[in-house]
Amino acid sequence: MKVFLSQRVLLLSGLLLLPLAAQETPDAKAIIARAVQTELDANHNDHTAFAYRDHDVTPEHDTVYQVVETPKGTLRRKILDHGQPLPPEQQHVEDLRIHAFVHDTSLQQREAKDDVHDQEQAENLLRLLPTAFLWTVRSETPTQVTLDFKPDPEFHAPSMEAKVLSAMEGEVVVAKPSHRIEHLKGTLANDVKLGYGLLGRMKAGGTFTVERREVSPGHWQITGSHVHIVGRALLFKTIGQQEDETKTDFKVSPAETLEKAADVLKETP
Repeated sequence: MKVFLSQRVLLLSGLLLLPLAAQETPDAKAIIARAVQTELDANHNDHTAFAYRDHDVTPEHDTVYQVVETPKGTLRRKILDHGQPLPPEQQHVEDLRIHAFVHDTSLQQREAKDDVHDQEQAENLLRLLPTAFLWTVRSETPTQVTLDFKPDPEFHAPSMEAKVLSAMEGEVVVAKPSHRIEHLKGTLANDVKLGYGLLGRMKAGGTFTVERREVSPGHWQITGSHVHIVGRALLFKTIGQQEDETKTDFKVSPAETLEKAADVLKETP
């Protein structure tokens, strides 16, 4: 299971009318702190593997994959390209790629190492949520509580990734009574300069949205993510973070091994 980031624009005019002490509510910080700890605990304890369909759209591609997770790693097979099934020659290329991965332990180890690194980075950023922002409760129902957040001017980001995260304003929806983060939405409130602008700049107005759902009892997964950020980094190369990803048809994975996962993918229509 993966963890994530978030952002959104607040009604600053309303906040400016409030006294400083009212701009953050202690119960809001307690709610997000408990939700973050719940997600971290789930990341460490819930190792359920799933099979699902992944639709990924960027300016360069529109691709649908069938994905099968296993305790030994994850396999994915491209099944649609711009809404069309792959021709036989491309299906053969997919078969060869999957076969090569299943029988190459070095590729598997490299992917596992990358996954661990990504997970550690994501968890480090998730831990910053209660301290990097000022939190307020916007609304509450019997099943959800919606929190607004804005940057805490007293927070000092420990990394460039944290600097980008802490420049966001947004909302978080926490599901009750499970204390799981269900929805994150936001916007970069201001331009973000990395290394005084020498290493990069993210433009204000970039948006980031994540949707999460309970796909089976007690098991939560990211079902949608939408990233639209414009900027430049290192030698003025454009950052093309324009991506919409939707995951559907979740089922508990039938595969315990990569070999079995490859067989499942071969049977996918």
